[in-house]
Order: sequence, then structure tokens, then C-alpha cells
Amino acid sequence: MKKFSIVLVLLVSLVSKALADEGMWLPLLLGQQVYNDMVKRGLKLTKDQLYSINKSSIKDGIIIFGGGCTGEIVSNEGLIFTNHHCGYDAVASASSVEHNYLRDGFYAKSKQEEIPADLDVQFLLKIEDVTKEVETALAGLTGTDRLKKQAETIAAINQRYSDPAQFIEGRVSPLFKGNQFLVFVYQRYSDIRLVGVPPESVGKFGGDTDNWEWPRHTGDFSVFRVYMSKDGKPAKYAADNIPLKPKYALPVSLKGYKDGDYAMIYGYPGSTNRYESSFGIRQKIDINNPSLVELRDMRLKYMFAEMKKDPAVKLQLASSYAGIANYWKFFDGETKQLLKYDVYGQKKAAEAKFQQWANGKADYEHIFSDWEKAYNDWRPYSKYRVYLIEGIFGSPLLAYASSLMQVEAAMVQKGGTAADIKKAIEAADRARAAFLKEENKTSDQNIVATALQMFYSNIDKSQHPISFFESIKGSYGDLKSEETYKKYASDIFKTTMILDDSKWKAFLSNPDATVLQADPAFSVASAFVKNWQGKYLPKYQVFNAANNDLGRRYLKGIMAMDTVKAKKMYPDATFTMRVSFGNVKSYNPRDAVHYDYVCTMKGVLEKYVPGDYEFDLPPALIEKAKQRDFGPYIDKAKNDLVVAFITTNDITGGNSGSPVLDAYGNLIGLAFDGNYEALSHQVAFDKDLNRTICVDIRYVLWCIDKLGGASNIIKELKLIK
Repeated sequence: MKKFSIVLVLLVSLVSKALADEGMWLPLLLGQQVYNDMVKRGLKLTKDQLYSINKSSIKDGIIIFGGGCTGEIVSNEGLIFTNHHCGYDAVASASSVEHNYLRDGFYAKSKQEEIPADLDVQFLLKIEDVTKEVETALAGLTGTDRLKKQAETIAAINQRYSDPAQFIEGRVSPLFKGNQFLVFVYQRYSDIRLVGVPPESVGKFGGDTDNWEWPRHTGDFSVFRVYMSKDGKPAKYAADNIPLKPKYALPVSLKGYKDGDYAMIYGYPGSTNRYESSFGIRQKIDINNPSLVELRDMRLKYMFAEMKKDPAVKLQLASSYAGIANYWKFFDGETKQLLKYDVYGQKKAAEAKFQQWANGKADYEHIFSDWEKAYNDWRPYSKYRVYLIEGIFGSPLLAYASSLMQVEAAMVQKGGTAADIKKAIEAADRARAAFLKEENKTSDQNIVATALQMFYSNIDKSQHPISFFESIKGSYGDLKSEETYKKYASDIFKTTMILDDSKWKAFLSNPDATVLQADPAFSVASAFVKNWQGKYLPKYQVFNAANNDLGRRYLKGIMAMDTVKAKKMYPDATFTMRVSFGNVKSYNPRDAVHYDYVCTMKGVLEKYVPGDYEFDLPPALIEKAKQRDFGPYIDKAKNDLVVAFITTNDITGGNSGSPVLDAYGNLIGLAFDGNYEALSHQVAFDKDLNRTICVDIRYVLWCIDKLGGASNIIKELKLIK
């Protein structure tokens, strides 16, 4: 391990003073004070048991699962527990109408029955500090020049720490808004197989209605296994690969817990912005969040209408719908909580204090006036970006059509070769096959029509692609009429070569830029992209560079100010391994309302509605629940099967699937959600109301054992009774 720089020492000293439950800590950098706080709260483990490079520790049992979740190793044969929604896409991809594992669930009774999944997992090998190297390269640079050089420097460091032959990847993560840089080194395994998953009615019980809500009764889990080659190395799928022999596997506790017990969560929280400026908060509240929610609401409405009609369509759109819906509700709730708790006002007050300190200091005195100008310059165009991403490219057809601009570029650019065109065409053909597999024309056509109408109505006319809407008016009629856009979208879907195999094959055999440019779907997508790239992307790049630079300087100033004031700090989440600690804890969300710390099977049966889209349940579950056939998984204190519980831990997106551990490091549950009262958590932690919602591990085991009949899985686990 390299010696840490002075900057790192400063950051650790600051980080070590944070509030008890707030903070997602780098396990490598647990200061003594933080560790002492963990012990005071109930932790019974040593620092080396939490994180060690030289010997096995809990960090070796925690993995990046897929592209954006956390998983944990729970057996000496590479068994993985994670959330149902983390494995959702893999289960949907493995399913068919005849073998609908998403609807019916699946449990492999032997390793031979396990189903290959198109995903991978990553194990953290080590973390090293590279702050000095990066800062030396960036000396004297600001704005876009600094961002460009930072990207180049990070790319070089990543390459140095990576070894593709060994599936080892180095990835530098900027922390404290670019005031610190650590390189995280991972090993990737790509032979992952589905072992078990409950029926969707269990894994998504409560659907969108219960999403982000407590009480919660969702069995949000799935089970996978990681395989390696016979010589013990990462390898692509092969029938003769063997289960991984991990460095560490989490013990699983059947003991339960009580209100107030210690709880610790490891995982990969994706992104927070706790040091966001008041300008950023106002941008979220006024423009970004409302626009995103409105556009996603529209897309979900059209998708859901088709999913209700046909089980095959539901299966086809299930994964995409779930992802869109999850953060539709999140950003709606975030806005409400930001307003309710006046986070903007809190930020303004903190900035006023900083300004008092900064007056007379050249490096910091003008940060807020510069920041205000950067936002004022960008704000008039910011809605365009949201409408492009969430509206125009909320259409799968238009999103795919936009990718064909790479084909266009290969055909029209000077110096382009036949080999360049062939490569671009082949890539487009592969991408088209993947697109068609998930394309539902009816819902997508409605999305295109409504997204175009919303763009016309809600984006300043001066920002519209030149002549685009005028051409629609000339051929289809009144631009204020819904029918105009419906007719236009219908013609796009009828005539685009993207949805016509014969036209597409003809284009592949004789690629022609004129033919591509005349295609109606490509014409729409390219009009909006080229308008964005030519007029507004440069403005966004200038704003982004200024925002990053000012954010870095502001946080550097806070650290300098807090050296004296001893204010408590910790690094924002960056999808790097973190540990948070707190307690299992009930709470009072509002006057006269008390929420218990657990939900039980009693509540599941109370919510059950036969045949309902969100609250139906398998007959076997109802039968066993009514018979109280809970076996060793019953909670004696509650005299019931506990389904879910809440803790005060600080988490965010990316922590889905994270292990919830007791004071001894035993697995007691899987984190899967936050509570609605604290949905401002990405930018502001609420020390009173923040709760993490977790599925109880005993409910997971009950579903596997009693409902799934997969006692073979239970036998692999090290159970603590």
C-alpha cells in the first residue's frame, strides 16, 4: 500500500468527525474516532475484520453485482444474495411465455439446473491513493482544460492498474468533488448463474404503490452463483467451470434483532451530492425534477397500458418499466421533501457563513457570484437537455435511431474507409437486434407522439430544431392538436427501415447516407441531436466545467474553514465500497403516527388482494402463512415471520442488495429501499427520519426453503442460531 498524501491525512481527520448515522465511509479510511463510534453503537469486530488487504475480511464478501447493485457472498461455493430488482433483467431475459421465471419464480435443485445469466460481478482487491499524481498533472488548470487533463490522467492511471489478461480493472474515483483521488482495483467474473428467485408477486409485492414506502412487505431478493475456471481464475461461461471458492463468505443469522440493535451496511452506493450548492437545489426543484417526473409519467402510462393487455408484453417491458418507475417516484418525492424541509434555505444559510469566512480570501471570495452567473447562463437551456434525454430519447425507437449517427458519420466524413463503414454497419445491425427484442411498437408510437407535442409546447420556440415543427405543420396540421402528432408518429413507425426487415437488409447491402438521412425515425432523432450538439452542448460543457470547478473550490474552502471549526465531513458516494452504521429503529414520521421497526406476515395477508396487479400472492404462500408454517424462521418475540425491517443507516441507489449485518458481522437482511419521508437523501441527510428498508434474511430463507423447496441452498449457508 502506498503512503498517503498530506491531502488524504487532512481528509481522514475531517471525515473522522461526522455525525453518528450520517456518512458512507470508505472502509480503508475508517479513522479511530469513527471506529470508536461504531464500537460505542455496538460493533464487536476489529478494524481488520472490517477491511484488510493481507487477510480475508468482510470486504472480500461484498461485490458489485451487474452494472449498478451490490451483492454478497454467502457460501463457500460462491453463492450470491442480492435484491430481486437487481436480478430482474437477468430473470426476465431467461424467461419465456412457456417458462416464465419472472412470474412463477425459479429454484435450482442442483448446480446443473442453474441458468447462465448475462451479467458479471466484481470483487474489490485493493484501494490506493493517487491524489498527488493527479494534482501534479492538474496544477494551474481550471475549467474545461482541467476536466480534459483530469480525464487523460485518470485514464492513464486506470490503464496502469489494469491487467485485462487477469480480468483486473483499475478505476480512479474522484472524492470530495475532485480534492482527492483514489484508485480502486477490481477483479471481474463473468460466469454468473441464476440459482433462485421468488415469483414476481413476492419479489415486487406492493409494486409502485409501496415503492419507497414504509411499512413494506416485499420479498426483494434473488440468488445467483459465481463460477471460475478449473484452475481458479475468472473465465467466460463454460459448462465445466466450477463454483468460486471465495476469500470470505458471510455467516447468516437466524437470531433476529430488536429495536435499537446495531446495524451495519456494506455496499456500493451510487451517487450523492451532499455538498450541492443552493443554485443546484433550486435547479432541481424548479426545472430538472418536475420535467423528468412529467416525462416519465407519460412513458409509464403508455407502457403500462400495453403490459396489462398481454403477458408477453409485460415480460418484454418489465425490466425497462421497473427502472423508469423507480426513479419517477423518487424524483417526485425528492422535490416534495426538499421543499418541505427547506433544504434550499439551509444551503443558503451555510453559504452565508462560508462567505463571511471567505471575504478577503482571493481563492474563495467570489465563488458564489461566479456560481450564480454560471447557473444564470445555463438555466434558460437546461430544460432542453431533460426533454432530450427523458422525452425524445424516452422513445426506444428514437434512442436507437440516434445511434445511427455513427453510421452516418462513417459514410460522410472525410477520410472514411469502406472498413469504417462496414464496422459501423455491423455494430448497428447487432444493436438493432437487441433493440427489436425489447421494442413494443404501440407504446413507443404513443411515446413519440406525446414527447414531440410536449417538446413543442414546453420548450422555448427559439430552441426548436430549425424548420422541424414547421415541416410537421405543413404535412399534418395544427401543432397544438394531439391528432397531428399521432398521425406523424404513425407514419414514422409505418415507414422507417428500422422496423422493416426488407428495407433494413437493402440498406445493409448498399449503405447510402442519403437513404439513412431520409429515414423518418433517423430524421427526427438527428434533428434534435444536431440541434443540441450545435447550439446547446457547448453551453452545457462550459456550465459543467464551471460547476465542477466551483464545487471543488467550495469544498476545498469548507475543509480549510473546518480545520478550525472542526465541522464533520465525509466523502460523497461514488459507487465505491462504503460502510455505514446505525441501528434498527422505529420512528415517528408525523404527529400521532408511530412506525414499528418490523413488518410481519400478518401485514402481508392484510395487504393481499387476489388477482391484483400489485398485491396478489402465490396460493402456496397464502396457504403456508395461514397454517403458520414458519419453521425455524419465526421471530419468537413477534410470534410471526418477520418480512422486513428498518434501520437508520445512510445508503442510496447502488446499495440495493447490500448486506445488513449485526454487531458480529452476521447477515440479518438485504437493504433494498429508502423511506419516502427522507427522499432528499441524495443532497441532504435527515438524522431523524432517514430509514433504510431491508428484507429480513429469515423471510428470504423461508421463501427459498418452504415455498421453493430448495433446501439444497439452505444447506450451503453457515447459519448462526
